[in-house]
Amino acid sequence: MRPDSRFRSLLRDRPVAGFGGAVRSRVARVAVFVAAIGALGAVQGCGDAGKPGDTGGETGGTLVVVVPAEPATLFPPQVIGTQGGAVVGAIFDRLADIGPALETYGDAGFQPRLARTWRWAPDSLSIAFTLDSAARWHDGAPVRAADVVYTFRAYTNDSIGADSRSLLGNIDSVTAGDARTATFWFKRRMPQQFYDAAYHMYILPSHLLDSIPMERVGRSAFARTPVGSGRFRFVRWEAGQRIEVMADTANARGRAKLDRVIWSITPDFGAATVKLFAGEADFLETVRPENLAQLAATPSLRLVMNPALSYNFVALNQRDPADTTRPHPVFGDSLVRRALAMGIDRARLVRNVLDSLGAVALGPAPRALIPDTNAFRQLPFDPAAARALLDSAGWRDTDNDGVRDRNGRPLAFDISVPNSSPNRQRFAILMQEQYKAIGVKASPVLLDINALIERNASLRFDSYLGGLATSPGLVGVRQTWMSTGASNEVRYRSRAFDAYADSALSSFDAEKSRGYWTRAFQQAVNDVPAIWLYEQRAPVVLHTRFIVPPLRADGWWADLADWRVDPARRLDRDRLGLGPAGGAR
Repeated sequence: MRPDSRFRSLLRDRPVAGFGGAVRSRVARVAVFVAAIGALGAVQGCGDAGKPGDTGGETGGTLVVVVPAEPATLFPPQVIGTQGGAVVGAIFDRLADIGPALETYGDAGFQPRLARTWRWAPDSLSIAFTLDSAARWHDGAPVRAADVVYTFRAYTNDSIGADSRSLLGNIDSVTAGDARTATFWFKRRMPQQFYDAAYHMYILPSHLLDSIPMERVGRSAFARTPVGSGRFRFVRWEAGQRIEVMADTANARGRAKLDRVIWSITPDFGAATVKLFAGEADFLETVRPENLAQLAATPSLRLVMNPALSYNFVALNQRDPADTTRPHPVFGDSLVRRALAMGIDRARLVRNVLDSLGAVALGPAPRALIPDTNAFRQLPFDPAAARALLDSAGWRDTDNDGVRDRNGRPLAFDISVPNSSPNRQRFAILMQEQYKAIGVKASPVLLDINALIERNASLRFDSYLGGLATSPGLVGVRQTWMSTGASNEVRYRSRAFDAYADSALSSFDAEKSRGYWTRAFQQAVNDVPAIWLYEQRAPVVLHTRFIVPPLRADGWWADLADWRVDPARRLDRDRLGLGPAGGAR
């Protein structure tokens, strides 16, 4: 990827605002953070009965969520990222939902959603789901087994390219025994069979979509005006401004407690925080260290711990962007990838950018999901060893310009960064400086998030600084880092990693599974398909009038329909009822 000259100038000559000399004392920020986090214990029980104004059955209120990026679509199989994921999670339902413990083995803890009950076959190779007879789409049509059959077809169709299709590989087929019975047939017994069937797909309305060719359904009107079966129904999407959903008062599981949720699209992070502190928004998913002092001085806002299952990395494309049949001229060599991993001080980067809000990432999963984080070794920060590896790979500075070269090609590459993420921009600039010390030229490139996603999907990138919000368990590894994974954008190919990860996912023996995972993670650390960079401690900011259950690690929005407003503290926008929201001030 090549930036235009304006972006080249911006990244070369101007530091990211708030970094370097403009940053306040790190000690002072840590003190503010410690004090703020110390208060989290007091708000973790914010869903408990007994709080003033907690009257249990009351409904009403408006939640305004300020977000830095606009989703590209609301067609569930094609949604990528938390912005679209939160909206889709409000509008659509699964057959069953995972329990608070996020257990992926068997069906323990799963709660009925569109399916009222389910029945396992004696050989465990099929599960028959019986749908709730009262379940309805938001247009009034009943939810039927044909919808489940269509959903599986859509999520596994090549032309749709669902992000989760590689997670459905053990499902052989889905059939409709009658109007209310959908049966999943599996290729082999696996610990996560039920999870595969229930968790990875939001059920879609076949009566609205079946007549649209699969290759066009993602671009149809439905993708911007979806009809779901969840406890919120879609209201409107004003491009570049807002997305609004409203409580479905006829829902079989009961209406959402809030009247409406509005996602206010504000690409500039500074403008987003202005909206939050001015009272124009109620929720911000990301808090930056420099905002903590103002947050502590704003009694109407609080931090709520969000135990997000996410990790961030620099993905290294192993295919040549100019010709994907060839190895990448830099990253196609594992020695170079190891040198790049050893040439940066990840711990220092995390401290400089995130203070106490972050930790160094360990591998292709968040540490909360890794069975034994001490059982495999990290590559050390060792610039001398990194230089030696680059020398041995034939990259030397033959013209004394400070950048290594080989056969006339400089050791240079772009790092694509979403322009909606100030933290990632800071990481990229600091990495650029550290790489200079080993003779590597790394150039940050700012891109709109949707442009970044499109380029990644087409392999037209060198590297990108991104992150993944993972599914419960470690089944997402199959999707993102195994050779057959639909989201393996760097085209990482390792028979050893694939074998270890597949054995770990297939084993019903917990100890054997742990051992396989240790080998898999060590392989990924050694191969360096990505530079495992950081995990962010992720409290969200929420207005204090909201009473919410504990946030779930697989998505803060998981129980959004049960959020509510303290009746004694309602604002004007909370009293709008179910009519038009207007400005929702």
